[in-house]
Amino acid sequence: MDILNVIYKFIMRRQVIGTIITLGVAWVIVQLFNKLISRLLISGKDDFEVKRRKTIIRLIQSIFRYIVYIIALLIILDFFGIDTKSLITSLGIAGVVLGLALQDTVKDLISGIFLVLENYLQVGDIVTYQDFTGEVVELGLRTTKIKAFDGQVLIVANRNIDTIINASQKKANLLIEIATGYEEETEKVEEVLKQVIEEAKKDKLIFSESEYLGINDLGAHSVQYLIKIKCNQNDRYTIRREMLRRIKIAYEASNLKIPYNQIEVHHGKDI
Repeated sequence: MDILNVIYKFIMRRQVIGTIITLGVAWVIVQLFNKLISRLLISGKDDFEVKRRKTIIRLIQSIFRYIVYIIALLIILDFFGIDTKSLITSLGIAGVVLGLALQDTVKDLISGIFLVLENYLQVGDIVTYQDFTGEVVELGLRTTKIKAFDGQVLIVANRNIDTIINASQKKANLLIEIATGYEEETEKVEEVLKQVIEEAKKDKLIFSESEYLGINDLGAHSVQYLIKIKCNQNDRYTIRREMLRRIKIAYEASNLKIPYNQIEVHHGKDI
């Protein structure tokens, strides 16, 4: 019983109970704010706007979390009898010194704010940093996380954002060549390709600017027909695979041949 009384008295001390309550309230406030700001801003007119708002939400949540926990820390220090007013004044002076010592960190923080406000990067964008290509999965105040298609994650300091190439701020142009046998009628091939494109438009797989361009090359074994596909940058690889699948199915249904290399072998006496 004595041990329990000691533990109880320790927990009920102003410093301990105050610290627990302060941290608990701070955590609840942060969680409620996160849910509230998400509900207010998550809806958008299109995919681009939704991604932009998600990025802004994460930045606001990150800033708010830092502010709340800093205030909570000051309250806790006050419980332990530390003069927070003097501490804040001292922190102001120390902040100037730290700002000079941590110039790169300050640059990261400033860049993190401006890259969101200027829509340079958003969560979900496909970007390239040096030789690394992937999707932006997190935008923080100091760093940006980029996840490659094989699962690797690259963390880039925000001060280096100006060296990142963003491929998601505009539509992608896909030029696809379809090899077709010389024996196939040109008009029939063109009709099939145009039909595939129109059906993809109706399915909202590709944008309305997509079109059949014409014959691109007369090769040694096949005629190269060219189509242009307009789509979102983020979806270009998926769209390319799907369009090739649809074209092959359409060719099979129309008995159009896609040539492939063949070898003919003759016996000497038959030549």
